[in-house]
Amino acid sequence: KEMSLKDRIIEGLDKVFEAKIQSHIMNIEVLLGKPVGVAEHPDIMATIEGELDIIASYEDKRSCLKKYFL
Repeated sequence: KEMSLKDRIIEGLDKVFEAKIQSHIMNIEVLLGKPVGVAEHPDIMATIEGELDIIASYEDKRSCLKKYFL
């Protein structure tokens, strides 16, 4: 059965949000693995906190998308 346009859009958004989450997780893993080599981020703790804020935002978006539109 072919997916409706609504379902395709929802699925696409979910995939975009998940990809962005994974991207920011990787950023944190790089910061944790090689903090000395990341000269443009003098405050590693604040940088990681910022990355976590972004991850939480995309997780909230995924949750809302599933709660209200699935």
